[in-house]
Amino acid sequence: MLDNPRSPRVRAVAKLAKRGARSETGLFLLEGPQSVAEALTFRPELVVELYATPTALDRYTDIAQTAVDAGVDVEFVTEHVLETMADTVTPQGFVAVCHQFPTSIRDILSGEPKLVAILEEVRDPGNAGTIIRAADSAGADAVILTGRTVDLYNPKVVRSSTGSIFHVPVAVGATLEHVVGRARAAGLQVLAADIKGDDLLAARKEGLLARATAWVFGNEARGLGDDDLALVDRAVTVPIYGSAESMNLATAASVCLYESAFAQRS
Repeated sequence: MLDNPRSPRVRAVAKLAKRGARSETGLFLLEGPQSVAEALTFRPELVVELYATPTALDRYTDIAQTAVDAGVDVEFVTEHVLETMADTVTPQGFVAVCHQFPTSIRDILSGEPKLVAILEEVRDPGNAGTIIRAADSAGADAVILTGRTVDLYNPKVVRSSTGSIFHVPVAVGATLEHVVGRARAAGLQVLAADIKGDDLLAARKEGLLARATAWVFGNEARGLGDDDLALVDRAVTVPIYGSAESMNLATAASVCLYESAFAQRS
């Protein structure tokens, strides 16, 4: 059992909370039983190391069995060691180290996708992870994070996705202009969710949302700039009927993605 929080091995895992260490190693940190279970079930080949406290493994016997079935060894650690490794204050008994696995934009768009989410300068990792989760839930074919968006493997992005990064292909790094051009060439209309756009209900009535669509979601504070909006086919806004000053980005993105999902399946 690993019981020294100052050991080089423990410190190497803890460093993965920093982007520099992730870039250097090509690895990322995974925390909590739900995310670990999803990785072991859907992409076990990505799991390099898996750590757990004895108490957690006794409690989550299904994860223990899934790890055995996947051929992934579990190393026991103390609570203190796990807390040192993890990015969260309460890591819930499990920490894993995984290989990064971004999908290329070419592969995403060559598969004739019907629904794609594009994140441009989304800086809050919780929002980015929640949008990935919403895209997965809505049956989207892929998510693309432009180069100005938060790192896909930021621990909070990973946690907020609740395992959805292992379900839906995610590409990273390209400029919005490049992504929009490739999406349009693949037969997708490109819609922007922006407060300056047309009412979402109007787009629904026109039948716009039933088409193969790439949705662009912009920065939490500023939205999309005029140059960004000039790239898309149309901007659409989610109406606010109550007294709220604004809507959270991830919530608005969920509405847009599900509106498309409903329309494409009706």
